[in-house]
Amino acid sequence: MAKILNVKEIRQLLPYRYPMLMLDRVALESDIRATAVKNITMNELFFQGHFPVQPVMPGVLQVETMKQLAEILVVDRLTPVKSQNIYMRKVDKVKFRNPVTPGDRILVEADLVSVETSEAVVKCRTSNKSGVTCEATITLAIRQKIMPNTMPELFTEYDKSPETLMDTLKIQSLIPHRYPFLLVDNVVKIEDDNKLTAIKNLSINEEIFQGCPDDYVVLPESILCEIMAQAGCAFVLSRPENKGKLGYFMTIDHAESYAPVYPGDQLVCELILPSGKSSRFGKGQGVMKVDGKVVFEINLMFAIVDPEK
Repeated sequence: MAKILNVKEIRQLLPYRYPMLMLDRVALESDIRATAVKNITMNELFFQGHFPVQPVMPGVLQVETMKQLAEILVVDRLTPVKSQNIYMRKVDKVKFRNPVTPGDRILVEADLVSVETSEAVVKCRTSNKSGVTCEATITLAIRQKIMPNTMPELFTEYDKSPETLMDTLKIQSLIPHRYPFLLVDNVVKIEDDNKLTAIKNLSINEEIFQGCPDDYVVLPESILCEIMAQAGCAFVLSRPENKGKLGYFMTIDHAESYAPVYPGDQLVCELILPSGKSSRFGKGQGVMKVDGKVVFEINLMFAIVDPEK
């Protein structure tokens, strides 16, 4: 018989809190399988800024939901005394198949593929009444809870200036994202019509960080995926042939985290996104850096569509 975990018990296993706790109830069905329920309501904070005219749950938060269930499945094997941080070291073969909208309930499934001393691979998916909405293979790993002890480099070529190519207002004219889910601050430059450099400044005042435990405040890897996707959408939608269209996340072929990202960091997002023959899709490879050090890489694709009437 499955062991059912309520919210109190979920919180004892996971460090996340509002607005980043993504599980409402969990069933531990065996040592290698867990399922969960996540109810979707318009009162979720992210709906206020993610396609607010046509609300849809961000695909990366489905990934985060799967990651949290996978963490519950393996936490006692990776860090029995809960002294280390479990993070999403890699995510592969992510496919966003169907939208999740207010009023849906989603079933989350996590099946353990393998587990070692410091790493576990879990195959996950989410579904609503219409069928599978997202699937992914997630690799979880552990790291020490070390916070930064140096000051960031200030006032570099990436800081906002009169020469900045796109500021926040320009970005908002291209993509529909708004507070609290607009995650790109500036676009610094576009080179050769296929390489973009965008900036995200991270502040402790952001809602996302309020869901972190006090002893280890880091940006979830799922949100790093969203930052790069928004930068890519702004890039593609700035092309004249795509004026007035929308961009939807479709796949993450592979993403990998190399170092944690903290409040006070400036993320430099470099994305190569060839124009290609088709204007219906954007496919690119991105690298994120902090003070010149690579912290994250991603291969992604999104679709370019006409807005619904």
